[in-house]
Amino acid sequence: MANVVIIDDDSTFQSLLLEHCGLLGHEASLAGSLEEGKKLLSNHQADLVFLDVRLPDGNGLELLPYIHELPSSPEVIIITGMGDANGAEMAIKNGAWDYLQKPLSRQEIILHVKRALEYHEKKIQRSSHVNLKRDEIVGKSKALRFCLDQVAQCAETDSGVLITGETGTGKELFARAIHLNSSRSKRPFIVVDCASLPENLVESILFGHVKGAFTGANSDRRGLVEQADGGTLFIDEVGELPIEIQKSFLRLLQERVYRPLGKDREHTSDFRLVAATNRDLEAMVRQGTFRSDLFFRLNTFNIHLPPLRERGTDLEKLTMNFVFSICRRNRLPIKGVAPETLEALEAYSWPGNIRELENTLDKAIISDPMAPVLYPIHLPPEIRLCGIRSKVSLKHEQFPEEPSHHLPAPTTYSLTLPFFKEYRRLQLSRIEKQYLQRLLAETEGDGELACRLSGLSRSRLYGLLKIHSLFMKEFSSPKK
Repeated sequence: MANVVIIDDDSTFQSLLLEHCGLLGHEASLAGSLEEGKKLLSNHQADLVFLDVRLPDGNGLELLPYIHELPSSPEVIIITGMGDANGAEMAIKNGAWDYLQKPLSRQEIILHVKRALEYHEKKIQRSSHVNLKRDEIVGKSKALRFCLDQVAQCAETDSGVLITGETGTGKELFARAIHLNSSRSKRPFIVVDCASLPENLVESILFGHVKGAFTGANSDRRGLVEQADGGTLFIDEVGELPIEIQKSFLRLLQERVYRPLGKDREHTSDFRLVAATNRDLEAMVRQGTFRSDLFFRLNTFNIHLPPLRERGTDLEKLTMNFVFSICRRNRLPIKGVAPETLEALEAYSWPGNIRELENTLDKAIISDPMAPVLYPIHLPPEIRLCGIRSKVSLKHEQFPEEPSHHLPAPTTYSLTLPFFKEYRRLQLSRIEKQYLQRLLAETEGDGELACRLSGLSRSRLYGLLKIHSLFMKEFSSPKK
């Protein structure tokens, strides 16, 4: 028996769903608003949620992030009385199981309930039985656990994997985790860094060569593709692969054959491919700098790694882990980390992600090797200032200053004046959000009209809305 939560203010539809869930042997609970739904979900372990878009106190899509953070990780079926392609796009991109338009027939309801719960049950079983070898992948946030679930899924197969994400998010660590949890774990894991390959030697490095194949080829050399036979070939920064080599590489992936330079016959290699990039390969395909057929071949299974700023409490765990390993590597006593230091680290946006965090802690520890505790004074100025600004802003919100005509004239400098780049980033973000809020208000949430007025594409508009935690209401068509 599964637990189904129905969040809808339509009493007729509530009764219909309640009846059919009961016939299937499941327990259903009802809520008629966002507030009631949130309260119900906090007290019930849900397996499936039916969520209406138009509710008395707001847009149902606003509840999706909260639902995805629930320990039971329920599936969500969005239901709406008025179809909206933009709303559907937003729902699916935010992890909804499906997006359905009323009215729904009895067969439709039963089919979707069965399918969603079958998937949910297998997902829970898979998560509870898989004991991943994850080595240096630290953290327990929802975003990270989702990626680890994907590693568990693809490790059981031999299909190719494309890992995407910002620089420094740990793409090679995830590639190694896929290899270590696969049937090829006892075979080689070979790394090809496309960003550092000399363009005139790419084929030689990948496919190998024989003595005398070109000037400077003084001996035979095994290529990385041959070395990966039976194991995993990890192509890092695949977006940097020269377009002239992409055709040869595509044939390698399709046929598993290659020809070393200077050889008159082809060789075979049985490897599993894992590729990674921080670039937008789809945009590169549109620009003609990356082959579309190679992109489709690479993108069999995609794992997108979240940036550090979206991983919640993982930052503290990562910090403690790095401090421990850095101290051991440098033969130093293990340091403690002051709470104020963690606050400063959490206030920073980490554009360089995990790699930047590790480098920052490395420099902080080496700057004062014998200090028993890591204090904010050990951190770079830009990170300390982010922590100070965060505390000043919070205090100002709690205790706003009252205007006074007797205050002394300000000094010519300020200890909390932010760096220009950080200040510009914060102000641009504030201006963007204000513009989007006004756009939503003036268009009453009409997606098509908002795109026309702003000059933004649909995907760009919804991307900005997601960044600023804003949601588009449902409207069937633009106002005339």
